This record gives sequence, structure tokens and C-alpha cells, in this order.
Amino acid sequence: MREITPLPQVVAVCISGGGIPKYPQNFARVSWAGLDNDGHNHAKHNTPMQAVSLQDEENLEQLRREGFPLYYGTTGENLVVRHLHVQRLSVGAVLEFEGGAVLELTKERKPCYVLDAIDPLLKEKIAGRCGFYAQVLREGVIKTGETIRASKTVPHDLTHRILLPYN
Repeated sequence: MREITPLPQVVAVCISGGGIPKYPQNFARVSWAGLDNDGHNHAKHNTPMQAVSLQDEENLEQLRREGFPLYYGTTGENLVVRHLHVQRLSVGAVLEFEGGAVLELTKERKPCYVLDAIDPLLKEKIAGRCGFYAQVLREGVIKTGETIRASKTVPHDLTHRILLPYN
């Protein structure tokens, strides 16, 4: 008998006025600039190429088992996802959300010194499992519980859009 693979889905949508932690919401509107009402404490994060940050729930769970006090949004991620394995994807992967929003992965997230406030060892231990940044290809609303389809191609209706190269 063949095992059914669960569909990737959004587990949490997180925002804050700036910095960490970000706090789970039921949904958020996503625009070219990122999630509405989500702020950043550092100007380097205010770029369309890093409009949304994603983290695997499985990574957070593993880090909790290692003793770090993490929950959804603690490390600054906007979207916590399950069964997507975003860390295994690559730059250019396209994520289509059930509600219509479309993101494209642009850059692997690297640990930042702000994680020291959680635990001085976290920066070292989270390396390689910190998630990804994404740009927004189609604006929309992203809700907790909605499914995600990952592919290597931009949807046909968005192929005319000029995408910003990552520097």
C-alpha cells in the first residue's frame, strides 16, 4: 500500500512592529513589500527580495528538542510551514498558496546576532536550518491552514512580470 504524503501547509502567519519575536495571526495580507503591519528593526531587511521569511515547523520542533525555547515567530519568520521542507528547496523555487498568493525563494536565511537574546548558542545551532527569504510574485492573503504548492516554474499568468534579480 502506498503512503500518502501530506500536503505542505501554512502552520502560522507571524508579524510584529519590528524585530523579534513575531506573533502568530490567523492571516495577513501580503504585498510586494511583505506582510501588512510587519515591521523590521534593520534597514537591510526592507527589500522586496526579502519581503517574506519562511521557516519549517520541523526545524523549530527539532531545535525545541535540543533545548531552545522556540515557538512560531520567535526567530523572526513570517510563515511557519509544515511538510514543505523549505530548507531543501533552492533559490528560484515558486510557492503557490491556496488563497492565490505566489512567492519565489530568493535567499537562504542566515543566523543573526539578534538570536543571542534567545540563547547565545542558537546562532551556531540554527545555521543551515534558518529558512528562506522570498519575494512576492502575486499579492494576496495568506491564512493559517492553507496548502502550498511548490514548483520550479512561475505560473503562466505571471511570466510577463519583470522579476528583480537577487544581489
